[in-house]
Amino acid sequence: MFKKKILSFATMLMVFATALIGCGKSDAKADALDKIKDKGTITIGLEGDWQPWSYHDADSNKVIGYDADVAKELGKRLGVKVKLVEAPWESLFAGLDDGRYDLVINGVDITKERSQKYDFSDPYAHIHTALVVKGDNTEIKSFEDLKGKKTVNSIGSTYMTLAEKYGAKATGVSTLDETIQNVMDGRADATLNSEDSIATYLQTKPDADIKVVATTDDASDVAIPMKKGESTKTLRTAINKALKEMKADGTLAKISNKYFNKDVSLDK
Repeated sequence: MFKKKILSFATMLMVFATALIGCGKSDAKADALDKIKDKGTITIGLEGDWQPWSYHDADSNKVIGYDADVAKELGKRLGVKVKLVEAPWESLFAGLDDGRYDLVINGVDITKERSQKYDFSDPYAHIHTALVVKGDNTEIKSFEDLKGKKTVNSIGSTYMTLAEKYGAKATGVSTLDETIQNVMDGRADATLNSEDSIATYLQTKPDADIKVVATTDDASDVAIPMKKGESTKTLRTAINKALKEMKADGTLAKISNKYFNKDVSLDK
């Protein structure tokens, strides 16, 4: 009798453990859009210090910018609240991986390497990359001139990859301000960034001792990365539907013109 009770108790534990494992698997495969709708909030990772994509309003200190406004508009169209979470560029994808964010909306270029790990929405912006040097620099006039030079760029960014492709020794930092300061201080020969971000930087700091010497001929497609897999299929579909509507009704153009003084949502 005692042995039977022990076996019975052991069997119950096994059933309970199996149930827990099953729940874990079910939760891991749960539809991402359903989970967002159930909690009523979509959590979005962005930098918050990359003007005009996302930055703090001088008066209210609220996060504004093209990406911030696109995120808020997406939330409206999905019928959920939007929670914006700021983090350095180099940690945004890690936050997506471990579930801290449902999406990253941060001027992310679609690349072959990223597409292997993440699903992307349709593009919502198209941008060119600018090559920036100190005002008195006469050695660097094109991307080809970067060979053997030092650049400073956002850690793990496509800008760093592009600099290295042209033979530069690239050092990583976290913010645009840091990259510009390194160039002006002479610690780096050049930096690469969105031409629109550089234009905005020069508008806000016209005395900055930098200049743009070249821009890429082809524009990069900017889209929204999310976890890869079946669970995000309906989320991706819903986001693409919302972006398509935002483009068709002029919302994307309105937001873009507000921050860029042009429509970056148009194909270039």
